[in-house]
Amino acid sequence: MAAGTSEDQEQLGLQDTPQPKDFEYREDEFILEGVSWPGAALSRFDRELLGAWQERMERGLFRYRLAELPTRVLPGTMRLLAQLNVQRSTERRRPQPVHSLTQPFDPQQFNFTQIRPGEELLRLRRRTSAESDRASADHVLVVINVSPLERGHVLLLPEPTLCLPQVLTPELLRVGLEAVLLSAQPGFRVGFNSLGASASVNHLHMHGFYLAHPLLVEAAPAEPLCPARGLSLLREAPAPALLFYTEGGGLETLARDVCRAAAHLLALGLAYNVFVTRGAPPEGSAGPGPGAGLRLLLWARRPRFEAEHGAAFNVALCELAGLLPLSAAAAFEGLREAEALRAIRRPLLPEPDLRRLAAELLRLLED
Repeated sequence: MAAGTSEDQEQLGLQDTPQPKDFEYREDEFILEGVSWPGAALSRFDRELLGAWQERMERGLFRYRLAELPTRVLPGTMRLLAQLNVQRSTERRRPQPVHSLTQPFDPQQFNFTQIRPGEELLRLRRRTSAESDRASADHVLVVINVSPLERGHVLLLPEPTLCLPQVLTPELLRVGLEAVLLSAQPGFRVGFNSLGASASVNHLHMHGFYLAHPLLVEAAPAEPLCPARGLSLLREAPAPALLFYTEGGGLETLARDVCRAAAHLLALGLAYNVFVTRGAPPEGSAGPGPGAGLRLLLWARRPRFEAEHGAAFNVALCELAGLLPLSAAAAFEGLREAEALRAIRRPLLPEPDLRRLAAELLRLLED
């Protein structure tokens, strides 16, 4: 049999490229109870995401093959979780140069219009109402993070050709909140790093990943500030934060409130990180269970536009939440809680400044 032409081979390669699946969902698919550790059950969302993610791993579309990561809990009250991931440090794409909190999108830098088709996993579309059979025309792409932190590490992207800079929008945040509610796994979390807060690509995206360990920020009690808006101050945590809580309703209002707060931070010259997870009500939980609702943590911080050379880790959303991805075995084996907490808290506002900021944000949200 004669060998196929190069055109035939190219066409075969295109046909062999895995295509993203349309994932349409309704609000009645949100899982509002029964989520608990160790999280053995998988929802339809979990099966589709993890199945497609693993299939791309088998195809070699990542920069490295992710094995089970060495993990240990640092002794101490904060239960910091350290993980050794050497390859992410050595194989990861170099972060883009960032000089401003409001730096415009630059098409000359790496951006998500350049991802390979096989990296796309799902197109998330929410049906507009229980009565309608039509899904929203807008969608959010779920794509692999080619340098994964953990199993199922993905990026949530609005339409990449819009070329939006890395400034959180209510539309994207709402999809992130909904993705957590679509998962039956207590360990599925999403988050956001702004420019000046360890964002490495100035093209709008959120992170999502599975981590099979509870974190203190999901159960620690918080001081109520404005119960009507679900706003509290989380102090007994690795990094004090503003805490927004919902039992699963009012996601559009929550997303709008958080993004108004984030815009206010940028106007003050502050960077920010966001972390969304299953969690207990603000009064906290005595046990390690994830709780019935959602906790959204918002950290305000002094911006930093360069990596801290020689540090055991750079501070982004994971580190603030209590997960420490480390690139060196010596740091993994020798890091202590006090040292880690100093590094995590260094870019954050002192508590008096944080309280003044919280009062400003309350007035903003009540207008």
